[in-house]
Amino acid sequence: MTINKPVNTFRISRFISEEAFGGIILIFATVVALIWANSPFYDSYNYLWYELKVGFVWGQINMVGSLHSWINDGLMALFFFTVGLEIKREILGGELSSVKKAAMPIAAAIGGMLIPAVIYALVMIKNPEYLEGWGIPMATDIAFALGLLALLGKRVNINLKIFLTALAIADDLGAVMVIAIFYTDTINYTELLSAVFFIGVLLLANFAGVRRTVFYALVGFIGVWMAFVFSGVHATVAGVLIALTIPARTKIGENEYVNRLSKFINKFKKEQPNDNLLLTKEQAHLIAEIEDLNEQAQTPLQKLEHALHPITAYFILPVFALSNAGVHFEGSVINMLLHPISLGIIAGLVIGKFLGITIFSRLLVWLKIAALPEGVTWKQIYGVAFLAGIGFTMSMFISDLAFKDEEFKQIAKVGIMAASFISAVIGMTWLSMGAKKDRG
Repeated sequence: MTINKPVNTFRISRFISEEAFGGIILIFATVVALIWANSPFYDSYNYLWYELKVGFVWGQINMVGSLHSWINDGLMALFFFTVGLEIKREILGGELSSVKKAAMPIAAAIGGMLIPAVIYALVMIKNPEYLEGWGIPMATDIAFALGLLALLGKRVNINLKIFLTALAIADDLGAVMVIAIFYTDTINYTELLSAVFFIGVLLLANFAGVRRTVFYALVGFIGVWMAFVFSGVHATVAGVLIALTIPARTKIGENEYVNRLSKFINKFKKEQPNDNLLLTKEQAHLIAEIEDLNEQAQTPLQKLEHALHPITAYFILPVFALSNAGVHFEGSVINMLLHPISLGIIAGLVIGKFLGITIFSRLLVWLKIAALPEGVTWKQIYGVAFLAGIGFTMSMFISDLAFKDEEFKQIAKVGIMAASFISAVIGMTWLSMGAKKDRG
C-alpha cells in the first residue's frame, strides 16, 4: 500500500500539469481565433474552417466535409476516446473507484448539471424557441479550470485539484449521455446495429485477451466510428464507447514483473561489455526481453491514455478552440450579451454551477454519505464550484449541436465566453483570497 500511493500521486500530478499547460495553450488559441475572426482576414478564417472541403469518396461512402466538421466529428471523437479512457481508469482504480471516493465528486457533477439546466430553462420561460440550448451550461472545461487552478501552485491543496478533476470527468460522462440521448435528431438503426456489432467484437477481443492497440484502433475506426457517423448519433459518443472496450488488465502481476526484471538486469551486469559503442548480441537480446516484459506489465488502457493525453491537451483542444471560438461580431456585442440565450447560459454557468455543486456536496456530507477531501475546506469547494462554471470547450461543442441557426450559435458562444470569464475571475479571486488568509 505504501508503494502505490506515491505512484498514484505522481500520475495525478502529471495529469493535472498536462491539463494546466493545455489550458494555457487553449486560452492562446481562443484569443487568436477571436482576433482572426474580427480582423480584415475574416474571409480566410471562414474559408479555411467552413468552406474548404477535404476527405475521400469510396463507392457509396462519402467522407467529404469542411475542416470544422472533421474537427468536431473526428478529432473530438479522439478527445472523447481519451475522456473515456480517463473515466474507465477512474472507475477501476481512481477517484471514482469506490462509493466513498466517488460520492462527493459525482454528486457535485450531477448538481452542477441539473441546476444550470433548470436555471437556463427558467430564463427561457418567455422564450421557448431557445429552449434547445438547455444542455449548454451543463458542462465544465477541465483544461481551462485546472489550468487556472494550477496558477495558484502549492497554495492549493492537491486534494482540491483531484476533486475538481474527478468532478469534471464525471461531468464529461454526463455530457456524453446528454449528447447521445437529447442531441440526436434522426437515427439510422441499421448503422447503429452495425456499430453495436463492432463494439461486441471489441468486447469479445478484450475477453479473449487481445492486447494489440492496432486491432482496437482499426475495428474502432472502420467499424464503430464510421457506423456512428452514418447512424445520426454524434460520432463523439463512439469515442467513449470504444474506450470502454480497451483492456485494463496487465498480462503479468507486479511480483512476477519485479522478479523477472531483476534477473534480466543481473544477466546484463554480468555481460562483458564491447570495446566499442555497440552492445553485445546478448545485451541487445536482454534489452529486447526487458521491452517485451515492460509491455506485458502495462495495461493497454493506461498506455493509450499516457500517449493520447498530451495530444488532446496540446493539439486537439487548441485546434478545436481555433476553429470554434472565432465569433465574428456583427452589430452590438451588448445586444448579444443581453439576448435570452446568452443570459440563460451566463446564469446557468455562473450561478447554476455554483449552486448545484455546493448544494449537492453539502447534502452528501450532511447525510454522511461522503466527507470533505483531506485538507480541503468548504471555502475552497466554493471557489472550485465557481471555476467549474468555465464551460468553454464542452459548452461550445454542445451549442453547435443544440442550435441550427448560425446567429443563435454565435450568440451562445458569446454567452459561453462571458460566463467562462466571469466564473474564472470569481473563482480565482475567491481562492486567492482564501489562500492569503490561510497563510496569514
